[in-house]
Amino acid sequence: MRTLKQRLAAGERLLGGLLRLPSETLVEMAGVAGLDFVVLDCEHGPADLVPLQQHVVAAQAHGLGVLVRAGAAEPALVLRVLDLGADGVIVPHVDTAEQARAVVAAAHYPPLGGRGFATYSRAGRFGARDIAEHLARSAETTLVVPMIETPEACAAAPEILAVPGVDAVLVGPADLSVAMGLTGGAAEPRVRQAMAEVAKAAERAGKPMVSIVGSTAQAAAAPPGAVIYNLAHVLLHTLRDLAGQSGR
Repeated sequence: MRTLKQRLAAGERLLGGLLRLPSETLVEMAGVAGLDFVVLDCEHGPADLVPLQQHVVAAQAHGLGVLVRAGAAEPALVLRVLDLGADGVIVPHVDTAEQARAVVAAAHYPPLGGRGFATYSRAGRFGARDIAEHLARSAETTLVVPMIETPEACAAAPEILAVPGVDAVLVGPADLSVAMGLTGGAAEPRVRQAMAEVAKAAERAGKPMVSIVGSTAQAAAAPPGAVIYNLAHVLLHTLRDLAGQSGR
């Protein structure tokens, strides 16, 4: 079976769900519904490692890829979530190529990075893989996605995308909007323009975009690459729609 990284590099349109509400049941429902992957959010959600492992296990049991969004500059967390078996990491607030290189270094073993090595982790099948096999599997699987969330990061997008080991980029529209002094998120014309420029840089670099959306209409308009549905947004709007049908 091809890895999430291989499928994204091959140009597949992948659909995922961003989960910041701890719930293995939602992970299972995402698999039953036919999504390709889930993103477990440890930036704006809990980062408890034992429940996180349980979510990873639930996802993989349903054939879902797993990405984990760490906090900014948290190499220790990056190491741990990859040891738990996640397919890759999304790292927020990457403003420069130097910061992107640090993210790659945290996620990859030498020679590409400096991640601490162990085969007895869950990712190494508790020692069942030898060193060479584990190194090869990690290189095939580990997906690194920096988040671009400031005007400075947007300007540096070509340099960030050129860093070896960066597989894709994700623009955070809410953070970008606030960094611009705006409050409309992705609805702001300046934010949309900046996102479009990053998408052009990604196309020139031959790397896919990862886009966070709140609806199927937004997903249809997203650039080539992976689409992540913000499940909190989707669930809230669904509940509001249900409440609006109550006749009150």
